[in-house]
Amino acid sequence: MTSTPHHPDLRSQLETLTTEAFRPELAEIDRMPTLDIARLMNGEDTAVPAAVAERLPEIAAAVDAVAARMARGGRLVYAGAGTAGRLGVLDASECPPTFNTAPGQVVGLIAGGPDAMVTSVEGAEDSPELARADLDALALTADDTVVGVSASGRTPYAVGAVEYARSLGALTVGLACNRGSALAAAAEHGIEVVTGPELLTGSTRLKAGTAQKLVLNMLSTITMIRLGKTYGNLMVDVRASNEKLRARSRRIVALATGAADDDVERALTATGGEVKDAILVLLADVDGPTAARLLRESDGHLRAALATAHG
Repeated sequence: MTSTPHHPDLRSQLETLTTEAFRPELAEIDRMPTLDIARLMNGEDTAVPAAVAERLPEIAAAVDAVAARMARGGRLVYAGAGTAGRLGVLDASECPPTFNTAPGQVVGLIAGGPDAMVTSVEGAEDSPELARADLDALALTADDTVVGVSASGRTPYAVGAVEYARSLGALTVGLACNRGSALAAAAEHGIEVVTGPELLTGSTRLKAGTAQKLVLNMLSTITMIRLGKTYGNLMVDVRASNEKLRARSRRIVALATGAADDDVERALTATGGEVKDAILVLLADVDGPTAARLLRESDGHLRAALATAHG
């Protein structure tokens, strides 16, 4: 393997990573019946939630820190290469429709830019300079959070993003799938979910990718719960941008209030389709403008607005 200026003996490094370990007992996997391979993969995947469970205290601490920054107007930025980068972009792209986050509030950076979502961008992951440039384009502040994501925990783009973000005073989280990773060490909050050797040697889109998806689900979802983007387990900040979501909005208002369909429709009409406002109209018996004011004064937290309305 060709050496790089940043990592003079990359092959030796890879050989020490559990995510890259070779499993001789699977050397004949290509000769197995398809159903047996499927059973084997399924069995491998069952170990992932247990690996995530071991890191729940670290995940929770990171969430509380992220939520505190975002409550001050900060952004959540994921940075990674390859599968890790794509998972960050995926999680970020799902926040606006699910939680009505503002454009740019949750951002996914992938080494090599948007083209890298569907094709390999040669050498992009090896460049910490590229990470710095991508973060500079965001005009990062101390209220922002950068989450570096890398299965190996050594990807220069992810490590470089975290190191640079930390130097600017931003909150940093390092999510890796190997113990003793440079990424976790570089971050204020290190999360190492050790998923072990892959079914296909070094194919970290498998168990490691699944683990990363589970952790990113937690980071964004629980942060949004902390920010008041939900009421119970209802997505009260959902953006009704299509017919399915409009139907979901009506259902959420009905579930939260127990109101009849006609009353739900009237409340949504009175509040311009805003789910939180409509729930407040029905539960607090206020008009649309009052509901909007109460929510503004409560920083968007529906429970707090209800408590104020009920005096």
